[in-house]
Amino acid sequence: MKSPAAARNRQPILEVLQAVLPERASILEVASGSGEHGVHCASAMPGWEWQPSDPNAAARASISAWCAHAGLDNLREPLPLDVVGIWPSGRFDAVVAINLVHISPWEVTLALLAQSAAHLNAGGVLYLYGPYRRDGRHTAESNAAFDTDLRARDSRWGVRDLERVVAEAQPHGFLLERIVEMPANNLSVVLRLHA
Repeated sequence: MKSPAAARNRQPILEVLQAVLPERASILEVASGSGEHGVHCASAMPGWEWQPSDPNAAARASISAWCAHAGLDNLREPLPLDVVGIWPSGRFDAVVAINLVHISPWEVTLALLAQSAAHLNAGGVLYLYGPYRRDGRHTAESNAAFDTDLRARDSRWGVRDLERVVAEAQPHGFLLERIVEMPANNLSVVLRLHA
């Protein structure tokens, strides 16, 4: 499977991750979807150990196909990870969640924050990508329309308030490190875990 959005945003996402992560890092990607982001990032950064995951069997099949096609030693086979379920043992230097927060119930975001804090090394990064409201307002008319569409598909979905996400992250030890404007009115949000 191929994702037009992944083709558009994978390089800008890689550039943000390169700016906040060391050359050697272990990375857990949740809700990996087609698997294209993992291939792109693992190919560009051979010192990164990239672990994709997705609860959807069709997505995992796509990820496996991309892994086989890429033939990269640092790109792992996908895990059947559900964010609100049991996470793999071990610790990571980064947890990456691309286009998850708005296409899932709020409980998924809360679980993502708690579980990431429990599975990140000290100083680790939780990287979030997607559209957000800022100061209670959409940042573009297209995001407002997208929000309406999401909520029509599932009333539990929707574009979240960035300030609320950051506030929920703080009790888990996260500090907002940077916000980067991205293609198609999306944001990269970098939260770093402090002791």
